[in-house]
Order: sequence, then structure tokens, then C-alpha cells
Amino acid sequence: MENIILKEGLFQQSQEKGKEYLLYLNVDRLIAPCYEAVNHQPKNERYGGWEKTPIAGHSIGHWLSAAAQMYSVTYDERLKDKLNYALAELEYVQSLDGKGYLSGFSRACFDKVFSGDFEVEHFSLAGSWVPWYSIHKIYAGLIDIYQLTGDNKALKIVRNMADWAYNGLKNLTHEQFQKMLICEHGGMNEAFADLYTITKDERYLELAERFYHEDILEPLANGKDDLEGKHANTQIPKVIGAAKLFNITGKEKYKNIAEFFWHQVVEHRTYAIGGNSIREHFGPEEAEELGILTTETCNTYNMLKLTEIIFDWSQEGKYYDFFERALYNHILASQDPESGMKTYFVSSEPGHFKVYNSRDHSFWCCTGTGMENPARYNRGIFCQKDNQVYVNLFIASKYETDSVAIQQDTNFPNHDQTLLTLDKMDENITLWIRKPYWLAGDIVIEHDGRKIEYKEKNGYIQLEGKWNNGDKLSITTPMNLHKYVAKDDAKKQVIMYGPVVLAGALGRENFPETDILEDHQALNNHPLIEVPAIVTNDQDPGDWISLKDTDTLIFQTKAVGQPGNQELSLKPFYDIHHERYTIYWNIMDEESYENFVDEEKELRDRLQHVTVDVVTPHEQQPEVDHQMKTEKSTSGYLNVVHSGYRDARDGGFFSYEMKVDRTKDMYLHVTYFGGDLPMHTDGKWMEREFSILVEGVKIADQTLNNNKPGQLFSESYPIPPHLIGDKETVQIRFQAEEGKIAGGVYEIRIVNESKI
Repeated sequence: MENIILKEGLFQQSQEKGKEYLLYLNVDRLIAPCYEAVNHQPKNERYGGWEKTPIAGHSIGHWLSAAAQMYSVTYDERLKDKLNYALAELEYVQSLDGKGYLSGFSRACFDKVFSGDFEVEHFSLAGSWVPWYSIHKIYAGLIDIYQLTGDNKALKIVRNMADWAYNGLKNLTHEQFQKMLICEHGGMNEAFADLYTITKDERYLELAERFYHEDILEPLANGKDDLEGKHANTQIPKVIGAAKLFNITGKEKYKNIAEFFWHQVVEHRTYAIGGNSIREHFGPEEAEELGILTTETCNTYNMLKLTEIIFDWSQEGKYYDFFERALYNHILASQDPESGMKTYFVSSEPGHFKVYNSRDHSFWCCTGTGMENPARYNRGIFCQKDNQVYVNLFIASKYETDSVAIQQDTNFPNHDQTLLTLDKMDENITLWIRKPYWLAGDIVIEHDGRKIEYKEKNGYIQLEGKWNNGDKLSITTPMNLHKYVAKDDAKKQVIMYGPVVLAGALGRENFPETDILEDHQALNNHPLIEVPAIVTNDQDPGDWISLKDTDTLIFQTKAVGQPGNQELSLKPFYDIHHERYTIYWNIMDEESYENFVDEEKELRDRLQHVTVDVVTPHEQQPEVDHQMKTEKSTSGYLNVVHSGYRDARDGGFFSYEMKVDRTKDMYLHVTYFGGDLPMHTDGKWMEREFSILVEGVKIADQTLNNNKPGQLFSESYPIPPHLIGDKETVQIRFQAEEGKIAGGVYEIRIVNESKI
């Protein structure tokens, strides 16, 4: 038995706000698509946003996990009552199908997959949008209910689902199964690994290992980083599943996958706040490209899950150094403390702002993991392995197992002192207290007022002794201001205080009417503001930044902001909401500033100014959000130019619905790879010659034949005003003739100027 309960503080307050949203949500509305999937009238209308798309049903799964976790840490009986009702409803819906199927969309796509004759893309399987990903959330929710509350009804329902899946998949060949795994499938390997752990049913272990996606996991097993261009959150759950399979099977390959992946992502692809990815994808190693669509929140939720598992194998401080950084600066920062709404992306674009989901009309993937995050704040603060107890995080909390009861009282990070009260400690217990990477001096530990000596190992302070009930340990972890330097540019720097990212609070100049939105990308092109550079010859930020308010951790700079000798206000990023901010500053000395031109920012500003809409092919959300239609079309990623593309072949096409501004002249700005050549495919040579159509009318022909070797280049095509008329969107279509190829196309923009 292990129990960790939060005490009053930052995380408990955020936890309570998260619980409010779980109680607010209507179970009948969440389950409505499950009724419709078996052709029955639901008791209430389904929610909006993604819940009105083919990914419907994922939100009830997230809610089940969140409500079960929240009940286990708050014991709020209202949650238990709602969980009981949800299980009764899901059991009934499952009985209507009669075969064990339970999800928010028709079973037809799976029936086609089970036949072995199906089409697949990265985010489409048998004509359905990521069906395994979506149904996995229900598997996970039911498993969480059983593991956290012991409810056997949840186990019965999920076993019926698992048996349906096993019976449907058992006749697929290895090649067919691997083909199926091309499409995002969430953590299905983890779900079946968990079910095997619970039931010891060998069929579930068989399925867990069959859900091993070789194209992704084999390179990792061999220590090869092939992550660039991959959809980030598609891969992390596969690795979590592999980690759990190591715990079951002991196969070293699974362990190697998890550890190598963790190190590559955390050490080479993670931003200052602990998140990763840009536009949902992994970039090149050591890149830290700034932008509006960075650090998808789901990714960090999953990286924290993976970190917990790996720490259990090797108790090293670096794992909770990362966990702490991501927890404070991304997860805690992703929930609006006023409304309880959550972020999808967290922008790293200087001068931008956070965008949150709406209460009833969003239900993005990060809305789902965002429901779970506040219920998971207690995880990892303490853990026990045999007679070793680890204090990993400095968060006010109570910890209890059969042999240990500890209270942690702290106002960290506002203050650097933590008090541990040992209410119950077996005499042979060894305490391990993490020694954080950010320490500004030695940890000081006092036992009942007397300073004690200690040993250090693997990033932890080791405390051995015969403990008495009621003993008190005072721990001082000195903090200071320090700088995080971006991996790709020494001028791009972040100010930190201990583990806390301090962001520039830049006010509400030209702020949108609301930042709580149905469409999380609706403000991607909202005007930015000028963000000052920090110019100083002093390397130590403590020389030009001072603490103004301990209770809120508000800091103030000297007049180092340029131009204009501005004094700048800094505060914890987790406390910045409904205002503009910057995480990354350009920081340089006076000599460097005299010749400084931020070309990267100038380009971003220029694009922001002229762009009406943009699609980046090969990326799930932009393509789904723009109602992509395809025939004989494929997408891929070209490492040479660090960009994804889409093409169509032999009479095929691809199209998007894109926004226009009918009050201005509109231009279609398309980016291609200048090294593209005719290619030999399907037994014949195909020229890259294609037509570009707007609203079904051809506006241009394009040929690609080594136009600009080795680089991307763009062409701009005027859109005739009569094709726009009074429309708000138009269809942009790339059409290949028989025996020809359309594309590859790397980016499509609707802009209001002919040259950008």
C-alpha cells in the first residue's frame, strides 16, 4: 500500500481546479458517441470539437483515468458515484454490440483490418482516423479504474474488449500486423502488458509483444536515433509499452529501447520548460527552434510516465531533475488557474501567449491528458523500494506505506527549506533525498536542530540511522538565478530560479478577445509584439535581476532591455496566464548588440504579417484541420531539408480547405524541394508535372526537375478574385495526370502579398 496526498500549496490548488472540471463534465455526453457507434440513441448530445469527429470516444477514456486517479487521491465520493454510473453505461453499450467492442466510432474499420485487406497511412487506418489510438484511451481508463479502485466491473469490460481484439487480430500475418502499426495506435502494447500483469492471461502478453512497431523500435533497440521528422507523441507510448514489457519479460532489448529513447529526447530534443517537439514532430538533434506550435502537452505527460518506469530500474537523480523541470514549467503551467482549461501547444515564440481549450467544444488529445495531469501531481514525490525511501520532489505532501509515514511541509520554490516529519519509520529504513542539479550551494540537513553529515550517490543524499517516530529533518536547498542556454544558439537564453523557468511578463498589448478557444490553431497568425533583447556585460543574472516579491516570485531587471533601456518583469512561467510572455530572450553583451540582427525573428515576423493560412503536409493536425482529401497520395519526411512533404501519383490528388481574406489580393505560396526529379515507380518513369486548382479551376501548372538542387524553394501563384468571391475558405488541389507525380509539396500558404 502506498499513498501520497498533497497538502496546501501550488499543486493542491491546481489539483482542486482540475477536479472541478472532472465533476463538471457530463458522463452521458462523453458516452454519447459510444451509443451512436452501435446505432443506438444516446441519452444526451455528444460534446463538440474532436468529439464530433471520427476520433470520438477518446475523451471518455481520459475522463475515466482522470476520475479514478483523482478519486484515489482526494476520496471525493462524487467522483466515485460518477465512475459507477459511467461503468454501468459502458457495460450496457458493450452488451449492445455483443462481441465486446466498445468505442466512440463504428466497428467497421476494425472489421476491415481484421480481414487483412486494408489501407493505412500514418493517421488513417481502413478509412478511420487513428482508431487504435482512440480506443486505447478506453482500455487505459478501465485498467486505471481497476488498478486504483479495485472495481471488477471495469476489469470485466476491458477483458471483453481485449478478447474482441485478440480474436480479431489473431489471424493477421506478421507483415499485416506491422502494416497496421504504421497508423498511430497509442499505447496498445502498454494496455495489453498491463492486462497481462493483472490477469496472467498469456494471450494478452502475446498481443502486447505483437504491438511492437519494428520500424520505430528496432532502431532504438540498436542505439540508433531515427526520430527526426517522426510524430513525437505517436512514439512515446510505444516506448512506455516496451518499458513495461521489460518488467514482464526481462528482455534487455525492451530496456535498451526505453533508456536510449529517454536520453535522446531529454538530452537532445527538449526545450527549457521540459517539453519537446515542434508542430507535433521531433526535429533534428540539438535543435531548439522557437515557434507558436512547440511543446505539445501530451508529449510531456507521456515522458513523465516513462521517467517513472526508468527511475524504478536505476535510482539516479537526473531522472527527477527532468521530471521536476517538466512538472513545474510545462504540466503545472498548462492549466489556467481561473477556468481550469488546458493548453495543447505551449508557444515558445517570444511575445506570444498560451491558448486554452473551451469547456464544451474542444476535447483535443491534450484536453484529455490535461484532465489527468492534476490528478497525477502526487506521483513521484516519494517512492519506496524495499527499505529505501526516496524523496524526489519538494512538494507539500503526506506519504504513507505499511512501514513508513512522512509529512513534507514546504513552500518551495518560494522558499528553500523543507521539513520532513517522520511519523512512522522502520528502524532499518534508509532515506535518499535528491540533490538537484540547480543547487547554488551545499544541501544543509538538520536532525532535530542539529546539522548532520551525509553521503552522496547517484544524485541523492543518503541518510542512514535508527529513526524515532516524530523525528524532524530540516532540509535547505539553496537556489539562485541562473541561465539555461539553448542547444542551437548561445544567444537564446532562459532565466531560471532553481528549477523554475522565469518568463518575461509582457502584458496584453494587442491581445485577442479571448485565449480560450474551440480551435487551438485559430490564433497562430495573431500579430506579435516586439520583445526587447537583454544587453549586459554581466554574465551572472544575479547582478542585474532582483527579487521583488517572495510570495509571488516576481523579479525585476535593471534597465537592460533594449532598445530603450527597459526594466523587465519576470515571474514563474507556471504563473503566467492571459498575457503575452517570452521564455527565451536574446541575451548578449553591448558589443554584440551593436551588430545584432535577429534574422530568424525577422522572417517569422514577416510570415506572421502576410499569412492568412498555412498547411504543413505530413503533419497530422494541419492536414486534419484543413479537411484534407486524397487519392493515390503519400507523405514522408526529407531529412536533408528537415521538412515533411506530400505527393500524389498516377492520376491521384490531394487537397485542403484553406482560409482566404476576400478584402485583399490573395496568393498561393507553395514550397517544393529543388532536388526533386522524375522517378521510376510501379514499373514506369513518372515526370513531376502537375496542375494546381482553386475551387476546381486550374490556376497554374508546375514542373519539378532539379529546379534548385539541395534546397527548398517557393513559387507564388495569384488566386483570381472571382474564385474567392464572398467565400471564407477555398479548396486548394494538387492534381497529377495519369503517369505523372504531383509534388512533393512541403508547405502551402495563403498570403496577401506576392513575395514573402
